[in-house]
Amino acid sequence: MKKNQNDNLMVYYPKKYDIIVVGAGHAGCEAALAAARMGCRVLLLAIDLDKVAGMPCSPSIGGMAKGQLVKEIDALGGEMAKVTDKTAIQYRTLNTKKGPAVHSSRTQNDKIRYHMAMKAVIEKQPNLDLKQAMVERLVLEGKRVAGVEDHTGYGYPANAVVLATGTFLSGLVHIGLNSIQAGRAGEFASYGLPAHLKALGFNLGRMKTGTPPRLKKSTIDFTKFTPQPPDPDPTPFSFFTEKILLPQVPSYIGHTNARSHRIVQDNLSQSALYGGMIKGVAARYCPSFEDKIVKFSGRDRHQIILEPEGLDTDEIYASGLGNSLPMEVQIQFVRSVEGLEAAEIMRPAYAIEYDYINPIQLKPTLESKPIAGLFMAGQVNGTSGYEEAAAQGMWAGINAASKIQKRPPFILNRSQAYLGVMIDDLVTRGTREPYRMFTSRAEYRLMLREDNADLRLMEKGHDLGLIDQNTLKDIKERKKQITKEIRRVKGTLIKPAKEINAYLRNRGTTQINKAVYLDQLLKRTALDYQTVIALAQSPDHISPKVARQVEIEIKYEGYIHKQLREIEKFKSQESMKIPESLNFFEVYGLSNELKEKLSAARPTSLGQASRIEGITPAALSVLMLAIKTVEKRLKAESA
Repeated sequence: MKKNQNDNLMVYYPKKYDIIVVGAGHAGCEAALAAARMGCRVLLLAIDLDKVAGMPCSPSIGGMAKGQLVKEIDALGGEMAKVTDKTAIQYRTLNTKKGPAVHSSRTQNDKIRYHMAMKAVIEKQPNLDLKQAMVERLVLEGKRVAGVEDHTGYGYPANAVVLATGTFLSGLVHIGLNSIQAGRAGEFASYGLPAHLKALGFNLGRMKTGTPPRLKKSTIDFTKFTPQPPDPDPTPFSFFTEKILLPQVPSYIGHTNARSHRIVQDNLSQSALYGGMIKGVAARYCPSFEDKIVKFSGRDRHQIILEPEGLDTDEIYASGLGNSLPMEVQIQFVRSVEGLEAAEIMRPAYAIEYDYINPIQLKPTLESKPIAGLFMAGQVNGTSGYEEAAAQGMWAGINAASKIQKRPPFILNRSQAYLGVMIDDLVTRGTREPYRMFTSRAEYRLMLREDNADLRLMEKGHDLGLIDQNTLKDIKERKKQITKEIRRVKGTLIKPAKEINAYLRNRGTTQINKAVYLDQLLKRTALDYQTVIALAQSPDHISPKVARQVEIEIKYEGYIHKQLREIEKFKSQESMKIPESLNFFEVYGLSNELKEKLSAARPTSLGQASRIEGITPAALSVLMLAIKTVEKRLKAESA
């Protein structure tokens, strides 16, 4: 084999792998583990083995919609939730005052323990090798990937490659008007690989993110902050975790003030963001403090949260104080906050720019369209967040393994999982700013809850070889129990009686004067499954997990049925596949703009086409007719 199709022969590592994963962040770890557990020989390459599964920004996992992603990774047989439970020092469930569709778990984690725990899992995983190397180029055979070349010119052969390069492609760290080539503060950036990808014809864009300062715990006056305690009875993240081991600690909430805002306002010209140093697109939903001052000038204060970075470190993550100001200004700014007057900055805040690949260049499997066998996952696809990265990593790892093993592609649609929503958003619409998962992006979020991720996805995980037989047996048994208990509750008649009405009065709800079915009582806001136990307990043992599902399915029955009808309509559009031979430029009745968008995205179904920006009902009708015409022609040709 020749080096990238030129005359120079390359020296290759003697062992050939099925799959090479480039980058050992959250995406790379899940990709490598999934593929290895499916039976592929996998090589995971990291620039620095001391940063495997690093947490360069907030040492937390989960949050709004992100928690749902982590639960789905876990239900499919991934590792993030398990490692989270080994290293979590604070659990909180968000949105508990709202319905179960938007309940989301979040943890604060010991970042060093997280890194070490994930690295240990990877090192012990059969079929998986972990090595340190900086990849500079892909090795190609025609339009198919055949391995990678590192910065020393050494080659590693493989049949598939997953790029999970995070913020390392042309990474540039900004502190004030000073810029440093780095993938993250103190870490090498990769400049050869993005140049190589551009030369191969990939469309690369530029994005910006950042991180706040880390403060020395002993220099903070915590009496000026409001403690935010962990949940008193925390629920583990993973469906497989039985016990939470580490001590639980609080975070602390405070606020900036007029002086803080004035310091930043007066020094905007020295900010990398507003001083003209940064060209990349920043996330709207996670603005730096400079952005807050400019875009929310009417606000007289902004919330900050002090979060511990671990049990054995003095570093405190100052959430809300992210900026790209010079160090001397950062010191003034931090010390303007009440309680931080004597705070010492252990690590400065900074902004980072990096290259990403517009994900419209990817198939729904996350395989690139131009080069067969090349998959991409994580921030390289324009997303933000550990959770989004890990979810894409698992998806790419599964599909790379499926391609090697000649199995059908692994695709979850928007009605099946948050993972399906995210991947569909990325490959159908692309992204011009850092993409973040929100519950509002999921049309069927009532069906895609955290609490039922195991019921939705573990059977699929088992089919992939990532969930064991005993777990599958438990899931099937639990589904039977849920169905049986719902049927029993709906069929149980509760008659008015003195003790019944006394119970209802004590629970703060209306008495009954005629017989009603138990499910009608359970639908009342003031009542929960404890009502079932009190008024007509099942003769069978009902576990808390079963009880929770019974309560939700009965309480939200009307909404669930409505969403199921919507899903059936959605599936009808998804089932109408677009023939690969369809030339969108030849479809009469579509505007040139839509022809270009459809040709770039190459949607695989009418449903996917409907989600492309600018597609109208009239355009869908034209497209549907074109699909039927092509199908008719293909059928006639094959006859």
